[in-house]
This record gives sequence, C-alpha cells and structure tokens, in this order.
Amino acid sequence: MPDVTETAEPAGVPRGAVEAAAPTGVRARIESKFPRGLVIRLIAYLFVGHLFAFFVYLLFVLGAENQ
Repeated sequence: MPDVTETAEPAGVPRGAVEAAAPTGVRARIESKFPRGLVIRLIAYLFVGHLFAFFVYLLFVLGAENQ
C-alpha cells in the first residue's frame, strides 16, 4: 500500500518531472489564476478599447471647435 503522504504522479511520468515543468515565481501565480491567452486578450482589448475611446473623444473635441 503506497504512503498517503506521497503526491500522485501521472502515469508514465518520471518522479519530479511535473515540478520541473511548472513555471515558478510571479508568472506561476498569475498563470494559476488566469490562462495566458486570457491575459493577452485582456491586454489587447484594453489597449484597443482605450484607442477607440480616444478616437471618439477626439471627434467630440474637434466637432466642438468647429461650432
């Protein structure tokens, strides 16, 4: 009977390989909460959203000057 204090390793994976493949530090904490693709999309949407808001603001400012 295996010891209950041991961690379960996936079948066919050498002991310790799972820990070696996992990223460490701040990146590991962020990726544990949010997938990498989600973070990239979030940054892209925020950037594009701010550009669009600036464009609309610029249209209002330029339109007000022509009155």
